[in-house]
Amino acid sequence: MTAAVASPSPLIFAAAAAPLPAGTRVAIAVARWNEPITRRLLAAAEAVLAGSGLPAAAIDVAWVPGSFELPLAADRLAASGRYAAVVCLGAVIRGETSHDQHIARAVALGIEQVARCRGLPVAFGVLTCESLAQAMARAGGDAADGFAGNKGAEAAAAVIEMIGVLGQVAAAGGTERSA
Repeated sequence: MTAAVASPSPLIFAAAAAPLPAGTRVAIAVARWNEPITRRLLAAAEAVLAGSGLPAAAIDVAWVPGSFELPLAADRLAASGRYAAVVCLGAVIRGETSHDQHIARAVALGIEQVARCRGLPVAFGVLTCESLAQAMARAGGDAADGFAGNKGAEAAAAVIEMIGVLGQVAAAGGTERSA
């Protein structure tokens, strides 16, 4: 049994329940490959961002050919300085070869690298599924159920929270961004 360890820092990072700051812009990079799935992810992500007070005009969507292209698009969007965060949405589904594993690994590492190198939230909303049915289930949910289980909604919620966390770090005298 382990005891809870108190944080040595007085700074507490709470989930971002408050609306996003005025002037916030978010980019969403979406893969066209498996478009019926990625459109569902996109709809949920946009709804979650709108629910946080972000107007539709503050959300820019960049369509790319496939998930493999997401890291490059995310990097350019992040480098533009226009956005507080980037949401990456895609769907990689297992086929008869190991191709999906190579794509999924490259995309995950690329997206993580963009976030770290650009110093801004870049959400991994890329499904890596065994089947089309599994992918559709992870792109499920609708506004009536709060997009339960929709990974696009979860990715948007993650960037909302991280925008808040980074804002708290900056307010406490931490580094805002390192571009």
